[in-house]
Amino acid sequence: MFENLSERLSGVFDRLTKQGALSEDDVKTALREVRVALLEADVSLPVARDFVKAVQEKATGQAVTKSVTPGQQVVKIVHDELQNVLEGDNEEPGELRIDNAPAPILMVGLQGSGKTTTTGKLAKRLTEKNGKRVLMASLDIYRPAAMQQLAVLGTQIGVDTLPIVAGESAVQIAKRAKQQATLGGYDVYMLDTAGRLQIDETLMQEVEDVRDAVNPRETLLVVDGLTGQVAVEVAEEFDGKIGISGVVLTRMDGDGRGGAALSMRAVTGKPIKFVGLGEKMDALETFEPDRIAGRILGMGDIVALVEKAQETIEAEQAERMMKRFIKGRFNMNDMKMQLEQMQKMGGMEGVMGMMPGMAKMAKGVQDAGFDDKMIVRQIAMIQSMTKKERANPQLLQASRKKRIAKGSGMEVSDLNKLLKMQRQMSDMMKKMGKMGKGGMLKQALGGMFGKGGPSPEEMAAGMDPKELQKAAKAMGMKGGLPGGNLPGGLSGMGGGAALPPGLSGFGKKK
Repeated sequence: MFENLSERLSGVFDRLTKQGALSEDDVKTALREVRVALLEADVSLPVARDFVKAVQEKATGQAVTKSVTPGQQVVKIVHDELQNVLEGDNEEPGELRIDNAPAPILMVGLQGSGKTTTTGKLAKRLTEKNGKRVLMASLDIYRPAAMQQLAVLGTQIGVDTLPIVAGESAVQIAKRAKQQATLGGYDVYMLDTAGRLQIDETLMQEVEDVRDAVNPRETLLVVDGLTGQVAVEVAEEFDGKIGISGVVLTRMDGDGRGGAALSMRAVTGKPIKFVGLGEKMDALETFEPDRIAGRILGMGDIVALVEKAQETIEAEQAERMMKRFIKGRFNMNDMKMQLEQMQKMGGMEGVMGMMPGMAKMAKGVQDAGFDDKMIVRQIAMIQSMTKKERANPQLLQASRKKRIAKGSGMEVSDLNKLLKMQRQMSDMMKKMGKMGKGGMLKQALGGMFGKGGPSPEEMAAGMDPKELQKAAKAMGMKGGLPGGNLPGGLSGMGGGAALPPGLSGFGKKK
């Protein structure tokens, strides 16, 4: 999400940060471009105007922090103001008022906004991450098989659903869900209401009746993020009629503009609690204003990257991998595991989008020939090997290579590249295991899984650009990293000045 806006703003701020000193005209010109970028991202005009005005007021006469250029200071101000627009009142991201059991959560929204799927995603999250016992109930008595859809989702994610009784009204189902949740000892019960049109007064009245019957602790409006400013208008209308406590924006993985997210809090005063980023049942993220602001400005989201890694790999598995890697034991089974891990974390583009300064390099990486399709092809080649060949890649001679290439629909030259990549990564793992006190690799994995070790910032600062170039070549990227170096602005990683204090936590330029 926000790819288009991030690209536009990166261009504006790249020009600013390259200038040693800034005049008032330079700042005005840059902010004019920022306003155009916001409007193109479908941010409402009043929000864009107020945002630029606030930044200009703070930037004018601002004392420049020592060791930071004026351009970087402006970026810092924009970052803070973006966070302020997204955040509003200081409220814990994704916090739900579900303290008094059984706590009712009312899910409302227009037809086709992804309400039922979001109900399932949120129920799964509350069960797995919050340890809550959840009951789901469908109040949609109009759409064919709507109740059955929620029941199927419940089976898939291991969450109980209210038994279907034909002929009941939405209010009767809601009351039965409340009774079942109380008697069954549930912590939360979620009511998935029928989708409605904006002009449907009858269904809007039905939601009001359900609200009055159960007195929900949270009323979450599910809106399609792709609809832009329409989503904001829908939120205003629902809030005016039934009162909402928060918003869930769906389909944000397909929204490169993000206007709805940027305008929602400022216009409606209601927080965005979660964002849906895909069809899978775990593709629901907490809306974190500070981290979102960092992503928009191309600073990445190291915290989200580490969280994804923690979610997709077990600590014990990481420990086993670490011991093997330190000894330089990196065979095709390990290679396959690493490639599958990258797929789970959103592919090459998803991982790079969360790394500071790497977002704008993602296209260059794809142009260099290393994309998600390549990962699929590499896994196919490994799967065409026997167990013995995977464990001992050195066994692969000409006849075996021909068989594997044919079995995976690839060329022998492609297999040779994969084998070279495996050898280079094995050597690199061995070197990393020996580097520094206790080994750089050991510290990195230890820190990621709560066993001590450096912070993401310390890990970044300790990376040698030349070693990263070798790693990039080992991974099959033609010529290494695009442009032959790392992006400017990453302290300790070569090229560019340091980021301003408070942005991504990186150290000062040395």
